[in-house]
Amino acid sequence: MPGAVVPRPRQGRQGAAEKTTGRQPSPVMVHRAGAARMRDAGCMCGGGSMKRSAGESEQQAKKQKLLEEIGESWLPYLTPRDAEFYQLWKTKYSKLILRTSDTVPKELHQVVQDAFLTLQKHGCLFQDLIRIKGKDCLTPVSRILIGNPGCTYKYLNTRLFTVPWPVEGSKIKYCNPEMFDACKALMKLNDYLYNETVQALKEQSLSETKETKDAAVTNKEQDFSTCVEGERTILEDQSSSYVPRTDCINLKSKTPYNLTLLNYMDPLQMLYLKQEPYFGMGNMAVSWHHDENLVERSTVAVYSYSCKDPVINRNQLQDLRGRDPAVWHVGLKIAWDIKTPGLALPLHPGDCYFMLDDLNMTHQHCVLAGWPPRFSSTHRVAECSRGTLDYIFRQCETALQNLQDDSESVALSLKSLEVTIVKEVEGIHNEVEFEWLRQFWFQGKRYRKCTDWWFEPMAKLEEFWKKMEIMTSLVLSEVGKEECTMEQRNEIVSCFLPFLTERQELRKEWTASRFTCVFDTFNEKYMDRTGHSF
Repeated sequence: MPGAVVPRPRQGRQGAAEKTTGRQPSPVMVHRAGAARMRDAGCMCGGGSMKRSAGESEQQAKKQKLLEEIGESWLPYLTPRDAEFYQLWKTKYSKLILRTSDTVPKELHQVVQDAFLTLQKHGCLFQDLIRIKGKDCLTPVSRILIGNPGCTYKYLNTRLFTVPWPVEGSKIKYCNPEMFDACKALMKLNDYLYNETVQALKEQSLSETKETKDAAVTNKEQDFSTCVEGERTILEDQSSSYVPRTDCINLKSKTPYNLTLLNYMDPLQMLYLKQEPYFGMGNMAVSWHHDENLVERSTVAVYSYSCKDPVINRNQLQDLRGRDPAVWHVGLKIAWDIKTPGLALPLHPGDCYFMLDDLNMTHQHCVLAGWPPRFSSTHRVAECSRGTLDYIFRQCETALQNLQDDSESVALSLKSLEVTIVKEVEGIHNEVEFEWLRQFWFQGKRYRKCTDWWFEPMAKLEEFWKKMEIMTSLVLSEVGKEECTMEQRNEIVSCFLPFLTERQELRKEWTASRFTCVFDTFNEKYMDRTGHSF
């Protein structure tokens, strides 16, 4: 029965899939589902700092409560084979929009799929080193970020730097002509998905406006005396899923995608795939999550390309319960809700889907692995107020305003020891080192395979950082002078010490990483010059 929790059989949906397809179960398939849930549920959700935040603790508490409520049962979910699927989609997942491959221009399919293969041929897709629950691990999916020049995107404590696509007026030197063509194709796809998103939002707004008016008419027929008040309530007390007509003017401004995160996985080459822990949906390529660090209520658009649909004996699968394990799916569920069935939407080569408006906030999604290799291009509106090259250069300029750089004198000095200025400078100092320089260099030389665009600005950022290291030494020197009163010394040290402590702790964290070898060049380059061991 839809909406009800069903008992977990010893051989559930996944077991049936294994038996029918003849594939040998991996060790993970026989783990107890409870253990898998505790380890994997929502692993793609996380904060932006290296320490667990209060938000992460709250999220863990929610997960624990949800797991206790589920117990040893599977939650129900629906696929297109279920009679109630489309009604559930319309009522509970209406902001998930699918555009099938036959609605996308053929020439766009061709250039985008060629771009995927070009990036793979040149070795431009990489597993990301991320941090989950204080531990470093590699993503099972290989990725590359492409987008507006100078943009970055941070998830699970790792900042990715865009390979810039060729926007008008930009001067970008690509490693070869094929790389230029690939980035140009993905920018073309970005423009197409942007236009489709605007259209989908308009259609949704008109549809929901019509539903609202129909509800008002129904109320009028039932009780004329409450018509005016009822309509006013409907129009003023909108549900979170409603997009008012007045917002139509702002639809275009809300949906410009500034980057795309490309993903690739070949499931048959994976030694280990996590099992979906709540519904028994089978192998997951990406666990349940909300996409993070996006502009609020912005749409996420995805172009999916599994290299070919698998050849399957449908007679063998006719008794299969749940989703087809050979086909890639996107799974959706309402966050922290065990009453509403989940949704598993099959994805065929060239299909596009859109998570409109606040769907990414109110729902969680996962990617369920099929059998063939798959690429996807996930276009998003990254929240870049603190994540662009222009931003961090402005921060550096602000910090360096306190450095007295007299060309006539060899000695450097500080213009002010005012507490607020010292705090601001040291905060920027930490931001440059841990949010930019270390994040860039620990990813090695991956960007050289595409373009050298980032290396000149990062060299400039390193020069700014070295000057801020000197500024730190100057503060320490000033507070040690005899003319500095005890009151002044205590005031400066009390504001200054937390930044130094944080810097030292974070340097130890980075150095202690099992991937510490990638820092060697950066550490050796600056350790002797600054006197601050990394």
